[in-house]
Amino acid sequence: MPGRYVDNAVDQQVRRTLVSSLYASPLSLITGAVATVAAAIVSAWVSELSALWFAASILAMIATIRVIAALRLSPEAESTSTAMLEVVYEIGAFSFALALGTTAAYTILNGAASQIQVLMVANALGYGIGVSARNAGRPTIAIGQLAFSCIPIAIACFLTMKIELVALGITILLLVPAQSLISRNIFGVLRDSITSAERNAEMADKMRNLARTDVVTGLANRAGLNFDIVEKLMHVEDDQMLALFWMDLDRFKEVNDLLGHPVGDRVLSEVAKRLDEISPKGATVSRFGGDEFIVFCEVSDRKESERLASEIHAEIMRPFRIDGERLEIGASIGVALLPDDGLDSDALMQNADLALYHAKVNGRKQTCFYNPTMSRDLARRREIEAELRSAIQKNELSIFFQPIVDLATGRIRTFEALVRWFHPEKGELRPDEFIPVAEETGVIVTLGNWITAQAAKAAVQWPEDVTVAVNLSPLQIKAPGAALGIKNALREAGLAPERLELEVTESLLLDDNYATEAFIEDLSQIGVRFALDDFGTGYSSLGYIQKYPFKKIKVDRSFVSGPNVGKKTDAIIRAVAELGSKLEMDIVAEGLETIEQVRTVREAGCTLGQGYYFSRAVPDYLAAMLLAQEAGAEEPKRALG
Repeated sequence: MPGRYVDNAVDQQVRRTLVSSLYASPLSLITGAVATVAAAIVSAWVSELSALWFAASILAMIATIRVIAALRLSPEAESTSTAMLEVVYEIGAFSFALALGTTAAYTILNGAASQIQVLMVANALGYGIGVSARNAGRPTIAIGQLAFSCIPIAIACFLTMKIELVALGITILLLVPAQSLISRNIFGVLRDSITSAERNAEMADKMRNLARTDVVTGLANRAGLNFDIVEKLMHVEDDQMLALFWMDLDRFKEVNDLLGHPVGDRVLSEVAKRLDEISPKGATVSRFGGDEFIVFCEVSDRKESERLASEIHAEIMRPFRIDGERLEIGASIGVALLPDDGLDSDALMQNADLALYHAKVNGRKQTCFYNPTMSRDLARRREIEAELRSAIQKNELSIFFQPIVDLATGRIRTFEALVRWFHPEKGELRPDEFIPVAEETGVIVTLGNWITAQAAKAAVQWPEDVTVAVNLSPLQIKAPGAALGIKNALREAGLAPERLELEVTESLLLDDNYATEAFIEDLSQIGVRFALDDFGTGYSSLGYIQKYPFKKIKVDRSFVSGPNVGKKTDAIIRAVAELGSKLEMDIVAEGLETIEQVRTVREAGCTLGQGYYFSRAVPDYLAAMLLAQEAGAEEPKRALG
């Protein structure tokens, strides 16, 4: 049935096109009418036959009506049916052809002068032959005009019984089927060409629609969105406001990984359905790619865009029920408005993307509207990125070392390597200014490998019982060849793997990534130690401690010197310290600034301490000096002993 429907639709369009061809050149219609009416007037004037004057009047009247009808009826107007166009033209064409053929036949039967007969017969035959080709798009009309203009002449020739005219009549009768065959052949070629063109156009429309449609959700894809945005912007009024809502589903990857891609596709389809239902009429709803969706629509003002953003957010956050499973999908939304936030599609999408980025950075599950400070922040991040790459190449970065002290003996057990950037023009840049940029842009991989290499080179100069700790970014660990980079740094520095500690945070372990497991296992096998950093700020899952070979746990500074320090935090520190003692793991208390804090964490069971009380981070030569001073203080003790 769908195929039959398509065929019918194509046939109707072909017929419409062919009928429209009848009206395609009104000038030829006018020219033919003027020529034949003029011939009739000349014949009447020369022969002084009143009947010819009457015939000329009839021809002029029919011609005038036909010209008016041709000019007033528009084939492009959908309100004018194909049938009406065809019937109106058919009546006029047949009437004019019959009037012309009858007039020419009258000149023969009335015995008018031979010149008059030739003039009218030639006009009638020429008209019939001409229109049979011009109107071949509708062969019924073409052949009918040919027959009405020629057959009356043939009949008149036969009625005279004159041999020369009878021969002319026979010739005319033979002309009609021959010319009819030509008309039908022309019609066949026209029909097939138009049918082919219509089918190709229809196929092109289907392919274009497929190219602009997302196969999973049925929404517009990126190409379809771009097309609709351009179309809307081309017709936007000066006082019209448009809004672009850019959505990103939070942690959608977990749905695919845990429940499978078929379930993930159903979630995407459900999100698409909800967005389509809640979006205003005329809005473009698109799946931009992956788990990102965009709604582009007209809004009356900023307040309405805020209301719509709130409704979209609430609709997406509403729990899903798929195969009995209850799923909750969060979403982050970035919004940009035209003309406030951009005057073209590129600016609008860039600014909505920036707003989305801030929504995710600020904790996800929220909506952010674009403001100009976001662009300034972006420019600042790009500037830092470029300068950071240059700083690595020019050795503008430095490694400082902060000691981690044994709380029982006061001796330095480890130095934590911390990067410092002293910009030649801007002065010292804080790590919290450039480390996030390095992580966002991927520069952290190069930077992390450089820090490890520099730290290893410094540590090889220290006593063998002093280790060096390096913080690792999740992106650095997940980068291809991450473990090889660490091994190369150790080999080039000549540092024993047992003297390197790599500190990782819980955020790295949340993804349960195979690359992370392989990285830790590979380096653990050669002796590299691992420490769990910032314990207590994330999920603090004991499963991580059981699963991975951690030798050290660093209790976050908020439990030691934060505003909420008290009995509860003391109890937590004691519990963690006792856990470490049972598992033969060192427990490091961070952020120690006073002797009271040192006593507290030592009594709680922490084995190591780090903070300003012992020392700030210092350059490598001062780190070596601290170790030398410590060794010098040990010599008198051994001598006295």
